[in-house]
Amino acid sequence: MSLLLDYYGALLTEKQKTYFDLYYNQDLSLSEIAEQEGISRQGVHDAITRTEAILSDMERATGCVARDRQLRSAVREIASAAQALLRHEDPSVRENAARILSAVSSVKE
Repeated sequence: MSLLLDYYGALLTEKQKTYFDLYYNQDLSLSEIAEQEGISRQGVHDAITRTEAILSDMERATGCVARDRQLRSAVREIASAAQALLRHEDPSVRENAARILSAVSSVKE
């Protein structure tokens, strides 16, 4: 859920972001958030539930988090294969492997 907040948090209201952050990132209970924010525990629960639904719906619609995870996995595989090619006896293979690793490095940033 925190990852979804990182991606789609700009779509939420400040209160939604605050409650969500306190609950998921700061590990406060619903009662603690309610007391701190001056609302009922049920109000906090409802706000967090709505926020979870908004974030989940956005991920279903766009798939950004899933795509990012796939991209990161592919980049790791490419880097691993290129690292192995750096030990190849053919200098042109080693040179191409170094170019691949350079490109992978730029994608990671």
